[in-house]
Parts: sequence; C-alpha cells; structure tokens
Amino acid sequence: MEDLKDIQKKLIEFRDERDWAQFHNAKDLALALSIEVAELNEIFLWKHPEDANIEKIKDELADVFGYAILLAEKYNFDIKDIILNKIKKNGEKYPIEKAKGNAKKYNEL
Repeated sequence: MEDLKDIQKKLIEFRDERDWAQFHNAKDLALALSIEVAELNEIFLWKHPEDANIEKIKDELADVFGYAILLAEKYNFDIKDIILNKIKKNGEKYPIEKAKGNAKKYNEL
C-alpha cells in the first residue's frame, strides 16, 4: 500500500503546484471521475474489446484512478480500508455457494 500512498502524494503535489485544489471539491471530483469513465467507455464503443487502443485505455484508466484517489483524499478515506470493507460487504451479499459462475444481482440469487 505504500505505492498507493506515493501515488496519492504525487497527485496532490501535481495539483498543489498548479493551485488546482480550489477546483477539487467533492462534487467536481465526482463529475470528473464520471467523465473520465465515459471517455474510457468511448474507447470500446462499436469495437470488439480486443480492438480497443491499449495506450488510450491506460491513459483513461490512469485518469479514473487519479480522480478516485483525489476524491478519497478529500474525505480522508483510507483507500485500503474502504476497498477491503466493500469486498467484505460484497462477500456477504454474494455468497460463493449462490454466486459462483452466476451474473445475477444479489437480490436475484
């Protein structure tokens, strides 16, 4: 997890050197995150997944991760903790014996 903290530190340094923290309220970070996900989706639009440009996928995915990390920082969330907690919740909603090999939503299992 030290790598993730290093990435978060680099993102904050990059932001602060440009005086962009003033624009990074939670709402705008969430909107930016949504827009970057849409740009990631656009790479796949009307193509077979294997035909998507790998370098563009990397760039858009980096943007998605970047905004998600900055949004977590805005609320002082520990990224490791929130992800592990969500995995635990999903494990309870999707028990292996019901969910394995099944794409149904938890309320349809």
